[in-house]
Amino acid sequence: MEILDYAFMQRALLAAVLVGVTAPAVGIYLVQRRQALMGDGIGHVAMTGVGLGFLLSWSPVWMATLVSVLGAILMELIRWYGRTRGDIALAMLFYGGMAGGVMLINLAPTGSNANLTTYLFGSLSTVSKSDVTAICLLAAFVVLVTVGLRRQLFAVSQDEEFARVTGLPVRALNLLTAVTAAVTVTVAMRVVGLLLVSALMVVPVAAAQQLSRSFAATFAIAVAIGVTVTISGTVTSYYQDVPPGATIVLLTIGAFILLTALATPLARRRARAVAAAQGDGDPAECVIPPSRGSGGKVGV
Repeated sequence: MEILDYAFMQRALLAAVLVGVTAPAVGIYLVQRRQALMGDGIGHVAMTGVGLGFLLSWSPVWMATLVSVLGAILMELIRWYGRTRGDIALAMLFYGGMAGGVMLINLAPTGSNANLTTYLFGSLSTVSKSDVTAICLLAAFVVLVTVGLRRQLFAVSQDEEFARVTGLPVRALNLLTAVTAAVTVTVAMRVVGLLLVSALMVVPVAAAQQLSRSFAATFAIAVAIGVTVTISGTVTSYYQDVPPGATIVLLTIGAFILLTALATPLARRRARAVAAAQGDGDPAECVIPPSRGSGGKVGV
């Protein structure tokens, strides 16, 4: 393929695949915890890291990773101890992170303002070899955590009190989830952009939930959707000269709409099957009892 003849596209496609895997892999736990917008908040905080990277002439990816991890830990501490004014503290953290990033970038050497857009909305041509190395290392950490500790993370995300009773280190696992989400944001920012990364962490999971209520199946479908839309969006961006981040997010939303439309007749068919099994001739009166993972959560 012509697209693979260019080194920058090879790097962009590799980064896109890693983003497609890691973002939904973390997002499924955030959706379980009803923290779907956490990635958006971390993206705001990561802006300060990008600005520091430009100002200090250090890698913006690694600096953004450091700052976003610290920000994610601070978010968890606010969630634990700031019950009354926690929302205000989080708002100040988010907006302060964005404002601090813009200020630091303006203080950095000339040319940094042009680079800011590539971190906010993603860019194909600016994914360097050092970026790919950093993304690969960070993605490996994310996959190791989200797959290796999936049972423990799911238990904590589903019911913290029950997980605590069973002896799981709930606070440590919550912190690990927050740190993993922060790392995922920095993995995705070169392809999707800091302002759009949250959509790729949440929407594929929501789309997968239209087809499955089991955790394992939802996880697999969400990752498959993530990889498909990131590759498709990257290729479309190359041929049509459109922003990759916006293209990927729009494709993700399109996938959600499509799967929702397909899931509706399947749900009706299941309702008829349940009604027939119960000997009820009127499917419209059949009520399907909620699963264990009801209320927006995915069951095991």
